[in-house]
Amino acid sequence: MIRDTAAKRYAQAAFEIARDRDSLEQWVADLALVAQVMADPQAMAILSSTKVALADRHRLLEGVLEGIDPLVMNLAKLLVAKGRVGIASQVAEAYRDLVDEHSGVAHASVVTAVPLSEPERRAVEERLSRITGKKVIAHLEVEPEIVGGLVARVGDRLIDGSTRSRLLALKRNLAGQER
Repeated sequence: MIRDTAAKRYAQAAFEIARDRDSLEQWVADLALVAQVMADPQAMAILSSTKVALADRHRLLEGVLEGIDPLVMNLAKLLVAKGRVGIASQVAEAYRDLVDEHSGVAHASVVTAVPLSEPERRAVEERLSRITGKKVIAHLEVEPEIVGGLVARVGDRLIDGSTRSRLLALKRNLAGQER
């Protein structure tokens, strides 16, 4: 989850550069690698340390991140120089969200009572795609408490088709009838 507004600003700037250079997907991979390196506790300790010269920290990045786009390397160095190593994963996540939005892709959190088969998963994705008008990628969770059906969240939209919710609604209706 993206908590730092600076991460969103860095991601937005990266997105605009990558879009202008027609390299959106390459930046996804490169930023994921930057985030992975900066999430490593040992690397984070060195890259965050003001006791290590900035030039040495930059050389470390260049060695570990060899082969990534030079502009992504510049962003990684900027995060180190600004003491923002800890937000690298949030930058990568926010950037991925911007690329998905640009590409018309939405991610859905789908909760079911039982695991879905692959054909069922595809059917859920297709149905959610028709509802949202975007290509939906479902991230599945199993929670037996919902009894049956499913609960899907796509962005800020909640689709609750669970048996548990229907039973609770019926209970409320029945309780209202007795008064």
